[in-house]
Amino acid sequence: MDSTSLPAPPSLAPYSIAIIGAGSVGSNIASFLLLRRIAPTLLLIDTDHSLCRAQVLDLTDAAFLSNAHVRTATHAEAGQADIIIVTAGAKQRPGDTRLDLIGRNMKILRSVMDSMKPIKKDAVVLMVANPVDVLTVFAQSLSGLPKGQVLGSGTLLDSVRLRALVAEKAGVADTAVQVDVVGEHGDSQIVAWSSAHVGSTPLSYVLPLTEEEQASLAATARDKAYDIIKAKGFTSFGVAAVVSCVCQAILGDEKVVIPISHWIDELGCCLCVPAVVGREGVVRTVWPGLSDREKEGVEASAKALVEVVENCEKEMQS
Repeated sequence: MDSTSLPAPPSLAPYSIAIIGAGSVGSNIASFLLLRRIAPTLLLIDTDHSLCRAQVLDLTDAAFLSNAHVRTATHAEAGQADIIIVTAGAKQRPGDTRLDLIGRNMKILRSVMDSMKPIKKDAVVLMVANPVDVLTVFAQSLSGLPKGQVLGSGTLLDSVRLRALVAEKAGVADTAVQVDVVGEHGDSQIVAWSSAHVGSTPLSYVLPLTEEEQASLAATARDKAYDIIKAKGFTSFGVAAVVSCVCQAILGDEKVVIPISHWIDELGCCLCVPAVVGREGVVRTVWPGLSDREKEGVEASAKALVEVVENCEKEMQS
């Protein structure tokens, strides 16, 4: 059997995923969704029509691996997809924090949401553009969807990065480590060391870490994106991988518990905390055990984000 005569993939439910933004991040997400056979129809949308068409032509060459259909689409068509992934936004420049991007990306988000209306009632919107927690708040209000159906990629990738670092130090597989990065996807994020486990055993029993070691691991995971951006201008592979996992959890109604940015009533903003994720988006929040210091860190992170959101609202009204 030659390399192109592959077995047919398992049958896929008639779901569609739209990706707004066909640049480096959006196209890599499309590639991961395609190769992992997450959905039979992928729609790419970008204001740069020639780029979008080229990305589709390129992705089509890989579609034989999954029998999925990839095509360009309009924003109106994207609004009728089962999952709408928003990557469109200004690029993060070296030295930028994610919060520096808010002004540039708010205009893009409003245009995207207005162009998609009316949005399918049971669609799930997944925000990837940064600053993701702030933009998720505004996407919830602009989309008109229930808040649980609008979520952000948040600190899921940060958690994956940290688990890999801890696993290497402990000499175990990445999948054996359970430790969550919570709070803002950015400089004020917090590691829930208090609830960290290796298998079913508390991390402190398997790998006792000093506060200095914990801080070093947390900083390495947090700053990895900045190191990548400094060298190549963007991150793409890691975020594409975790976004594909979130899409699989949604369309498969898996009810997995993953750290994801979503609305937290008691904090009054979108923040990344573990949640049950299924077909309707976020089903419920699952708070990890936090020490008093970790709780204070999450509350401070939330307070900072609420202030950013309020300032943005004032600017938009002026």
